[in-house]
Amino acid sequence: MSNDTVSSDVVHIFDTTLRDGEQSPGATLTSAEKLEIARQLKLLGVDIIEAGFPAASPDDFEAVKRIAHDVGTPDGPVICGLARAVESDIRTCWESIKVAAKPRIHTFLGTSDIHLEHQMRLTRAEAIERVREMVSLASSLCDDVEFSPMDAGRSDPDFLVNILAIAVECGATTLNIPDTVGYVMPDEYAALIAKLIRETPGAGVGSGVVWSVHCHNDLGLATANSLAGVVAGARQVEVTINGIGERAGNTSLEEVVMALHTRSSMFNLHTNIDTKQITRTSRMVSNYTGIPIQPNKAIVGANAFAHEAGIHQDGVLKEKSTYEIMTPQSVGLSASQLVLGKHSGRHALKVRLQELGYDIDDQTLKRVFAGFKEVADAKKTVTDADLQALMNDAAQGIQEYFKLLDLQVACGTMGLPTATVKVEHPDGTISVAACVGTGPVDASYQAIDSVVHMPNVLLEYSVHSITEGINALGEVTVRITPGATIEESPLTFGGYGADTDIVVASAKAYVAALNRMITALGTEGIPAEGAIATVGVGD
Repeated sequence: MSNDTVSSDVVHIFDTTLRDGEQSPGATLTSAEKLEIARQLKLLGVDIIEAGFPAASPDDFEAVKRIAHDVGTPDGPVICGLARAVESDIRTCWESIKVAAKPRIHTFLGTSDIHLEHQMRLTRAEAIERVREMVSLASSLCDDVEFSPMDAGRSDPDFLVNILAIAVECGATTLNIPDTVGYVMPDEYAALIAKLIRETPGAGVGSGVVWSVHCHNDLGLATANSLAGVVAGARQVEVTINGIGERAGNTSLEEVVMALHTRSSMFNLHTNIDTKQITRTSRMVSNYTGIPIQPNKAIVGANAFAHEAGIHQDGVLKEKSTYEIMTPQSVGLSASQLVLGKHSGRHALKVRLQELGYDIDDQTLKRVFAGFKEVADAKKTVTDADLQALMNDAAQGIQEYFKLLDLQVACGTMGLPTATVKVEHPDGTISVAACVGTGPVDASYQAIDSVVHMPNVLLEYSVHSITEGINALGEVTVRITPGATIEESPLTFGGYGADTDIVVASAKAYVAALNRMITALGTEGIPAEGAIATVGVGD
């Protein structure tokens, strides 16, 4: 990399999980969940958090405002809000982020002829004038303004130079070049970034303007394109955890960060990310969004550090670097197998959780310890993966309107699968219900439905083992949508549960999803039971 293109050896990480990532189908997050993820992103060390699109809804406005207040501290990241190049959007965005110690307004306008003609209904001249007015407005409110020419990958490069020059003239401090539809190739994107840096007046090397890349994965090239943009001189990369996002997703934070980390001698660049927090952050986002991580996902997939082929196993046993270009520990995974057992006490558990990076309070420790004892009784060993799953299960960030107290199932080759559940209501009373189903999980869900009475459709059910052996801890993620049919509501809510009994984990996940739905939609219509109510089989 030539010195004349490098203005800094630090690549700033702009995380848009809470904005672009949440636009993944079915990835709706509550305000409480967004705040928990934002706190974890701060621990991860991201430089900028795009907390949301404040003008999109009152809930998104409140979520961004809360993150700006709680996470946007002087020692924390920049808190950014997205706004269309529209006056009302920009003013609403500023109201939501102004409490942050380091606020940023990110405004955008489509610049490709496709977008200008068919979506924006603007001429190029009108687009330039809109950018002049709206970036000027944003910079009058906030010192830190980012401008994005949407669909830059398919825009006329010379027109981009003109419109970006106007943005800089009017106060933009960061220029982001989005490949909005994942269309360009790495060499093509690198050439575009280099041209824009070289030719945009007032935005060259040493000008103080930061160039940013924002790539989508429609052709599987988001990470490659982002790294190509960095080589060409960009010093901000816009990413999401696990690469979630619209359509095929966004550039993956963990892939970019670990590429720069692992190939440091090639890039001569670094980030401010604490890589040991990557796995924990990845699992939190997966659990809260209800979007499972594919096993072969780079860096954070279940198979990322797994070796099955005999020749690979032989090499790794002799020298890990033969087939591992990074260590599991570098991304927050532990090689420890025997960590704690059934005779371990609460203090030992707390110490180990702190070693794993969890800042755990006494109330959370109490909940986790109860789950830890259950796992320890069912297993001979409790691993770090078990503890991480228990922490995710305990820190759902939602109000427990209904609590699953007990579950009994009967199933087999003869007779109908039957499940009996004991559920505590919001008012503290208890219901017992029994139902039959096509299998033990279906029977359990029908029994829970007969108590909760919150109509929904199960959209997705995912189960996998997260620890090894016949007594492994399993985790289940589900997604539901309110109403009797899928068409009734665009909203979806995820739930997560972990247990050595996969049917119990399934029930936990379902109850968590129902509680999340109630948290978002309100408590109206929730039945209140008197004393212990028993619902008959099939009722």
